[in-house]
Amino acid sequence: MKKYKIQKSPFVVPTTDGKLIEEHWGNSTQNSNVSIAHMVAPPDWSEPHQTPQFDEFTIIISGKKQFEIDGEVITLEKGQSILVEKGARVQYSNPFTESCEYIAICLPAFSIDLVNREEE
Repeated sequence: MKKYKIQKSPFVVPTTDGKLIEEHWGNSTQNSNVSIAHMVAPPDWSEPHQTPQFDEFTIIISGKKQFEIDGEVITLEKGQSILVEKGARVQYSNPFTESCEYIAICLPAFSIDLVNREEE
């Protein structure tokens, strides 16, 4: 039995905000302990505030991404990364003029039941 798996066709999460989400590993592959996704956030994109019950690592591949974490605004750019710990109130956005490409890793895996998004 092989001790590895190759992901050739990640699950494309349906969105209504123009954001590309390709989940390589996570609940879509029966991996509830971790999710790894390739994302592209278009210019002027944002999500509602949320208080996730998972740690989220973000690695910026290109462009810039804004994080509002417990009221503090942080901007990351290509080559930078961040860990937002579970229980932090966070809003992710791209208020800039170019798309932001990044990798997101959530421990445990991202789940809509664990994200605790606020109503807009």
